[in-house]
Amino acid sequence: MYDTFQIDRLIELWLAEDIGSCDLTAQLMIDEDAQGTFHMNAREPMVIAGINVANRIFNIYDPALKVTKHVRDGDKVEKGTRILTVSGSARSILTTERPALNILQRLCGIATETARYQAAVEGTGARLIDTRKTTPGLRMLEKHAVACGGGLNHRLGLDNGVMLKDNHIAVAGSIEKAVARVRAKLPVLTKIEVECDRLDQVKEALAAKVDVIMVDNMSIADMKAAVAMVNGAAKIEASGGININTIRDIAMTGVDYISTSKITQAAPPVDIGLDE
Repeated sequence: MYDTFQIDRLIELWLAEDIGSCDLTAQLMIDEDAQGTFHMNAREPMVIAGINVANRIFNIYDPALKVTKHVRDGDKVEKGTRILTVSGSARSILTTERPALNILQRLCGIATETARYQAAVEGTGARLIDTRKTTPGLRMLEKHAVACGGGLNHRLGLDNGVMLKDNHIAVAGSIEKAVARVRAKLPVLTKIEVECDRLDQVKEALAAKVDVIMVDNMSIADMKAAVAMVNGAAKIEASGGININTIRDIAMTGVDYISTSKITQAAPPVDIGLDE
């Protein structure tokens, strides 16, 4: 889910960036009263994310445009599927097509890549989660796209939970001291996660009774050992260097969650066209 008030503010920035003072081409060659109907079509198989955002781009620029959505976020569609139809002022449609296509191609790309990774862990019990490695300004939408593709969201921001990483632990002196320090003032419903890259750190985090233990860049053998050591006393998140070729082996170790930035940072945009 995302906040429509914040989305409208983003859209205004996108339109201002792309249009400048005016769409010079449209103003010069298209009559003011010219009308048109255009269709967004999928040019490859994909998972839909951001259809309402694309709709909103057209309507913020020109409320008189009529937009019909033929799909919903989360739908899996085949090549050739009609995604959206927009009718009205030809000037308005051609002025706003690029921002609408750009964000839809980006978000559908993330949803499609997420679905591919989620399919790779199907049946293992592990769940795919995202990271904070998102495009600045687009986190809310990119995390929405992950959810559309079947993944789960990790922290939305730094205020969503406590994650003690190696540098935090170094400042505190130990995992035990770091956990004790944050727990003394922790909001009552907030979870604590500790990053561990060695099994002795997993043992220390377990003794500190944290909620989630991240096994970071560990070998398959060490992950299995960590799962056996924790034995359900905390959730285990695997992270670090995970890709489509390694994710299933990691899921088979028994971890609860697998986080990867590949589904956001490395997701290729899908091909969507706007055709008359």
